[in-house]
Amino acid sequence: MASSTNRKYTRLKWILPACVIGICSIFASLPIDGLPEKVMKALEEFAKRNPQEKVYLHVDRDYYATGETIWFKAYVMMQNQPSLSATNLYVELLNKNGSIAMKKLLPVGGAGASGNFVLPDTLPAGNYQLRAYTAWMLNYDTDYLFYKNIAIYDSRKKNALQVLDSNAVVSNDFSVQFFPEGGNLLNGVSSTVAFKALKSDGYPVEVNGKIVDNKGKVVAQIKSEHDGMGSFDLEPAKGVTYKAQMQSADGSSKEFTLPAASGKGAMLKVFNRGTRIFYQTSLANSLDTTYDDLMVFAQMQHQMVYRAMLKVSEGRISGFIPTNQLPSGILQITLFSSQGLPLSERLVFIRQNDQLDLTLQNANIGKEEREKSTIELLVPEKMATSLSVSITDADKVHPAIDQNNIVSNLLLTSDLKGYIYNPSWYFRDTSAATLHALDLVMMTNGWRRFVWNKILNDTLPNIRYPYEQGIRLKGSAYANNGSIVMANGKVDFIIKNPLDSTTSFASAPTDNKGDFVLDGLQFMDTVNIYYQGNDKMKRYSNVIVKFNNHFFDNSVPVKTPFVAKNPVVMDASMLSSYLNTAYENGRIAKSIASRSILLKEFNVTERKQAAEKTTESRYVSGMFTSDNGYTFDLTKETPTALNVFQYLQSRVAGLQITGDYNNPNMTWRGGTPTLYLNEMPTDKSMISTININDIALVKVFRPPFMGGVGGGSNGAIAIYTKKGGDNNGADGVKGFELYKKAGYSIVKEFYAPDYSQRKEIYSLPDKRLTLYWNPNIQVDSITHTATLTFYNNDIPSTHFRVVVEGIGEDGRVGHVEQTF
Repeated sequence: MASSTNRKYTRLKWILPACVIGICSIFASLPIDGLPEKVMKALEEFAKRNPQEKVYLHVDRDYYATGETIWFKAYVMMQNQPSLSATNLYVELLNKNGSIAMKKLLPVGGAGASGNFVLPDTLPAGNYQLRAYTAWMLNYDTDYLFYKNIAIYDSRKKNALQVLDSNAVVSNDFSVQFFPEGGNLLNGVSSTVAFKALKSDGYPVEVNGKIVDNKGKVVAQIKSEHDGMGSFDLEPAKGVTYKAQMQSADGSSKEFTLPAASGKGAMLKVFNRGTRIFYQTSLANSLDTTYDDLMVFAQMQHQMVYRAMLKVSEGRISGFIPTNQLPSGILQITLFSSQGLPLSERLVFIRQNDQLDLTLQNANIGKEEREKSTIELLVPEKMATSLSVSITDADKVHPAIDQNNIVSNLLLTSDLKGYIYNPSWYFRDTSAATLHALDLVMMTNGWRRFVWNKILNDTLPNIRYPYEQGIRLKGSAYANNGSIVMANGKVDFIIKNPLDSTTSFASAPTDNKGDFVLDGLQFMDTVNIYYQGNDKMKRYSNVIVKFNNHFFDNSVPVKTPFVAKNPVVMDASMLSSYLNTAYENGRIAKSIASRSILLKEFNVTERKQAAEKTTESRYVSGMFTSDNGYTFDLTKETPTALNVFQYLQSRVAGLQITGDYNNPNMTWRGGTPTLYLNEMPTDKSMISTININDIALVKVFRPPFMGGVGGGSNGAIAIYTKKGGDNNGADGVKGFELYKKAGYSIVKEFYAPDYSQRKEIYSLPDKRLTLYWNPNIQVDSITHTATLTFYNNDIPSTHFRVVVEGIGEDGRVGHVEQTF
């Protein structure tokens, strides 16, 4: 993602607003034994050592049938900025028991990755979940990984209303949880208590009822306001207990005990007024000097945005936090005692108009069979963006009742523990009702990316998984048939990729425990890795190499933070229509896959290179193109030498190669020539192991040679291993063992017909339900627009659902959705 000098907003890379610092100084008194600095230092150290990474998946639909394909685009963020250093993304399809049905390892580039799951016909129908994460995210609470409920139906059962979860128990049971503001109720202090009511299936239920004390007196009438959530005020009396007598929407009744009130402590009360957040502290006992000195500390995205010292005896118990210069997101406000103990905590959502501005315009929609449609996407921002779009047949494919888009996920649900129903609803507008409901979410869901008590005592999370940079090989080398570790040696690797017939070479040193690590590998599909332990000092024999299993190699069931449940509601006729179409589409997709794809005709305008220069021009670059020496094209012959050293013997005037071919003595004009493998410096031990049939080209440069790193006055020998199309050598490598390693998953191409052209394949019926999927929209840098072009299927449709999501280089997120 390219940089831009014209940024309207900057998320997270703030210099603290002057007005916030001003408020701090107004309320600041003498520090409480360095408490403010201690808290700030603890937060800074946590943020530095534990940067927060997030993943979001834009998926083309919310439910599928067997035989169809799930298309998705991943967005990876680090500290709410595009994670440009991320390389590996893990995506899993989990069944309702947490078992991994399918999984993918995908390469990340520019903070994004695209992929797909082709659902086999044999996959059991059911409620599934998509789970996506990086290795770094596994070091923390797995509740903060990405999860999405997905329903998968059996396309072969076209005329039956399928029950995806046969074990689901239909029940009228419900539960209600109560959450005093700030965390605790205090005797004699009026508090706001929020509540959340859920059915047995985890979905919200509307409730009403009353709060009664232990003498049967009604102290409050309560009723849910949105998705089972509501609030009421309560001033607990000393020695009195309280219960809630509740009734659900279906008439079921239950009684719940409220949390007990405490006779000591301090409480934080908050009022979110948009541009300012007012806070007020209260004590259970105003004469208790234990809580006379207090501190209010607010942090956002692991950065301090506000702090103030309070003095209860002097009446300094309240204040306000300006928010006009803060980005959208969750603000954590904590009240600390003078001893550094967190007493009360409150979450507040800062809602700003700072999302990425996306607009769908100038739509020209064709609703007849195979008719062309165009829609223009406007992105007025002068910055690089990463965007994806899905267009579906809205008459056959309906949106989920439980929507969580890129905005609601990255700004809200990815920072909260607990299930939140239909989170995208809270970003529909900024009306008072919506903002009040959003505040109820803040009061009824926990935030526990860190615990203050732990980070103040320097108890940081245990980092089990390093921040990955490419694919890693890790293991141990043992000598003398495994009896001792091979310390301070090395392991040589020859990596052959059957996908493109390429060969690469690498070495990894072993430490004093015999352990080795080879990072930064990049390859698709599965490669053949030939390896050999190499003791530089020739101290040991019979070296054995053992590789460690990567966590993704295991397929043990995982526990997800909420149960897999059906995100859609369909009646029998709707489901039958969908499954009939999906079944036909599956049959057609198989026919398309089995047909040959003819290449387009093209005219050759470039002059053909001379045959003798073809191999060299494809392999050699930079100063290595020098003609000051000898060139040997091994693709034109079948050499019989054991290795390249034997091959070169007596072929180059002045170059002397004597002794053991695996460790020869080389001299040229009194010095030793430098060795290069694919234009990178190497040594004799590596070159000697290369099968001569895997070498495409050898260039021997006369002294002096200054063309590469490590070059010098004694000449050079450059060896180039064969690329795809040239590699017809032996599969095995003498003296090396074979280890197969899975790499990045191959992503198939989305089928998008262009009916303006004539092709044989277009004679097949068209039953596509996802009409257009593009994980990488290209926006014109001058007009700031992109034209989305797609063709209808063979089913005359009256509605198309278009969803565009993405991120800007400054970390802002955007979502636009429209039905045409």
